[in-house]
Amino acid sequence: MTSVLESRDEARPHHEGVLASAEAARAFGRNVLRAQLAARRWQTPHRGVVVMHNGPLSDVQRTWAGLLSCPPGSALAGLTALRFDDFEGFDEPLDQVVIPEGNRRLRISGVQLHWSRELSTADVHPIRQPRRTRPQRSLVDAASWCPWHLERRARAIVVAGVQQRIVRTRDLRDALSRRGPCRHRALIVESILDAHGGIQSLPERDFELIRRGRGLPEPSRQSVLRRTDGKYYLDIEWRKYETGCEIHGIPHLAVVQWDADLERANEIAIAGPRLLVFSSYAIRRQPDRVGDQLTRMLRRGGWRG
Repeated sequence: MTSVLESRDEARPHHEGVLASAEAARAFGRNVLRAQLAARRWQTPHRGVVVMHNGPLSDVQRTWAGLLSCPPGSALAGLTALRFDDFEGFDEPLDQVVIPEGNRRLRISGVQLHWSRELSTADVHPIRQPRRTRPQRSLVDAASWCPWHLERRARAIVVAGVQQRIVRTRDLRDALSRRGPCRHRALIVESILDAHGGIQSLPERDFELIRRGRGLPEPSRQSVLRRTDGKYYLDIEWRKYETGCEIHGIPHLAVVQWDADLERANEIAIAGPRLLVFSSYAIRRQPDRVGDQLTRMLRRGGWRG
């Protein structure tokens, strides 16, 4: 025979068996709620939150419990929100939650809190559960929350979101326009350009500044290297010194494309010049290392400048 508790349970959605205490009281009545907790059949991992069993919480249940313990209007954010949107490759030890600005600072076990003025439906999905920021806002937040010394990770998060087809670059630009001042903002803009692709994503001006700053010789650009099975385009080449350079706009997470690029680079190196490969990140952000490697490679090819 079905109990009153079971019939009520079937009639109402419970967030993976996790409810706010007030919601549980409305659903089952305060007497039932008190009895279940007193008998230790249910548990309260955070103040104001009830879990409808007494065993270990799953990862999803822990996330729900952390979110429900936050002030009204709060939403999962950053990599935590992206986990529910099938984003892969990045993890955070704490669940990320953004709460409306003006709420007092709380300490919630397993949860890292952020405050925001912008939590409208432009940035928070009005229907999806658990309540969370839209993927474009989540990616921008996740990148901006990376510490300064992890800017490579910030860039990879943005690019991976586009590569995994979680977002479009125009949506990222839109979300960033509402974000206001944030850490890594210039890098995020560069990463969106890299993910979008096209000539505007290649940092040619930055490369030219490195070349001139080091006094390196003028190269030829977009050289055509003919092969028996077709032809390849090499970004930069110094034929006199048998040295070539490739600039990759994005770090490939797509294994097939990455493998094809490596094969192409190998074919160029086998029958053509010695080849250096740099990411656009390195060109923009590590000019000293790039310049040093270019100088040493050119000198190996006979340049005496």
